Parts: sequence; C-alpha cells; structure tokens
Amino acid sequence: MSIPKLIKPTESELEILQILWSKGLATVREVHEELSKTKDAGYTTTLKLMQIMNEKGIVKRDDSMRTHVYQAAVNKERTQKHLLNKMIDSLFGGSPTQLVIQALGDNNHKASAEELEQIQALLNSLKK
Repeated sequence: MSIPKLIKPTESELEILQILWSKGLATVREVHEELSKTKDAGYTTTLKLMQIMNEKGIVKRDDSMRTHVYQAAVNKERTQKHLLNKMIDSLFGGSPTQLVIQALGDNNHKASAEELEQIQALLNSLKK
C-alpha cells in the first residue's frame, strides 16, 4: 500500500481515512456514523466522498455484496510521513526543528508527561 504520487488527500478525506485505518473495514453508514460524532455531515456527502476516494485510489471498495465495504488503500504511516514532509518543506522552510518547536510550544495541544518521555527517549537515541 503506497501513496499514489499525485494524491494529496483533502481534510475531509483524511477524516475518512482515520476512521478506515482504525476500523480496517467499514461501510459508508459506519463511516458516516463516526463522522457524525464530531461534525455535521450528510450521508450522501460521505457516500460521494468515498466514491471519489475510490476513483482516486485512496480507498478500495468491495462491491461483491449488496452493502459495499471500504478499506484504506494507502498506508497510514506512509501517508503521515508524506504529508509531514510536505508540511515541513512548505510551512517550516525544510526545518523539522521549527516544526517541533511550534508543536511543543503550542498551548492548545500540550504534550502529556508520557509523550514528553517518548520524545526524550527519541532525542537520547538520536544523540548516540
């Protein structure tokens, strides 16, 4: 599962991908129910988005049964890495340091003690 070279998922497509990555397989109704917990989204809008994502190759659809079942066609970690690299290049002038400073200095998204320990462990391993 790789990211198609010219595919850049939209914010709405990424929300759907997050649901599919966590569930593995899901129908449009299941995805729509999850989306409805956090935003006002119409069922037909969710359906259309998932059909477009299938055409783009972002998701796969099994239409062998009456109810179509979807799954992500792109790998979560590769997608995250791809989008993160694009963001570092476009927003932070290619500096991962600036990204980290911005992320950790943000009062809206405080890192937990456990997360800070993980970050410190990573920093320690990078210094070796």
